[in-house]
Amino acid sequence: MAKDTPAGFRNLVIYEVYVRNHGPNGTFADVEADLERIRALGVDVIWFMPIHPIGKLNKKGSLGCPYSIQDYREVNPAYGTRQDFKRLIDKAHALGLQVMIDVVYNHTAHDSVLVQEHPEYFHQDAQGKPVTTVPDWSDVIDLKHPHPGLTEYLVETLKGWAEFGVDGFRCDVASLIPQEFWAEARRHVAEVKPGVIWLAESVHASFVGYRRSQDLSGLSDSEIYESFDLTYDYDIWPIWQLAVQGKVTVRRYLEMLRFQDCIYPGSFIKMRCVENHDQARIMRLAPGRDQALAWTGFAAFNRGAFLIYAGEESAAVRTPSLFDIDKVQWGDYGLSPYLTRLAQLKKDPAQVQGKFTLLVADPAIQAVWKHEDRGLYGIFNVSGKDGFTMVQLPDGTYHDELNDQEITVSGGKLRLPQHSVILRFEGSMMQKQLYCEMLDYHYPTW
Repeated sequence: MAKDTPAGFRNLVIYEVYVRNHGPNGTFADVEADLERIRALGVDVIWFMPIHPIGKLNKKGSLGCPYSIQDYREVNPAYGTRQDFKRLIDKAHALGLQVMIDVVYNHTAHDSVLVQEHPEYFHQDAQGKPVTTVPDWSDVIDLKHPHPGLTEYLVETLKGWAEFGVDGFRCDVASLIPQEFWAEARRHVAEVKPGVIWLAESVHASFVGYRRSQDLSGLSDSEIYESFDLTYDYDIWPIWQLAVQGKVTVRRYLEMLRFQDCIYPGSFIKMRCVENHDQARIMRLAPGRDQALAWTGFAAFNRGAFLIYAGEESAAVRTPSLFDIDKVQWGDYGLSPYLTRLAQLKKDPAQVQGKFTLLVADPAIQAVWKHEDRGLYGIFNVSGKDGFTMVQLPDGTYHDELNDQEITVSGGKLRLPQHSVILRFEGSMMQKQLYCEMLDYHYPTW
């Protein structure tokens, strides 16, 4: 991990916005009008999917994909003007929000300004025609790193947006771009704006393997951490999806979380989520609403930053199309109180200063954040089972910080929650008992 990454980044709450489908008009002004509500969720950072002009040549759908970019230095006129975006940033800052934009430096639109001015910056076929190295991505053509002129242009672009007011960069398919580029970019951006947040969309392990088999760039998450503060959770995402669907055991997923603890730098930060613009909504993926809420609760409680994808607070079931107008299903924002409380608990001293330990996988995930002689004990009923479960808590009554109710432990058991509870504990007896139980909980074997 980059040495200057603040420890507090592991407690960030990030909110993802696709301007086209967020509000009635698909404009920066729509998002600006919604900022107070977003901030009230407990959000720290608002991440905008690409804000730039979209390519028309070989576009997909009626309007094209925002990840097929014509000009990295301009904004999509359908969203508004640069001044409109600047006003949005200024309002976000006034509310205490940081602003992150998408950086798509693996590829551009077929009709980008770069391909017109610098065709030598691109992968080309035998006839000299710019091409993509990922056949399914037919609406884009790939930049060919490294190239001194290309690197200078892209780094200057990042510096320009940082000076404009942007506080962070979510870097699309960052694993496909050489690590040397990211290291140079981070170093130069820090010269004009220290403390910028760097989030890598690190890719599925199978994709890294495929890229390497084709003699193309494919960085592991461990390599990515040399230049980034946070990475995606895609290295174990397929196993998580199977666990949600009941196709592999929850224990298997928790084993992979423990595996992450062993293979990444000790202070690594993953961005945890249950949905995003490329993935199915949790309300569609999980077998039931309560299980969806339990998985959401655990994602927020887990070690790492937490992402809320716009519409999640309304229990949306459809992932909006990237290529057409497909508005978020807003409904009544019924899950806002739940997500807000999860976001607030990310800032609890136990999560900010404490140590995270996984305890039990079945019938509910149990995990604890402990700092000195107090902490938070989470129980997440991802199985949807009824009945009682053994817990590593002394008998007594505990306050459920998530649902604002009292929970009784008797005989070392408590009734399984409908979906999730987060209990506050304190005292030297608790510290001793948890310590002994943790020593008895061995790493699983494969």
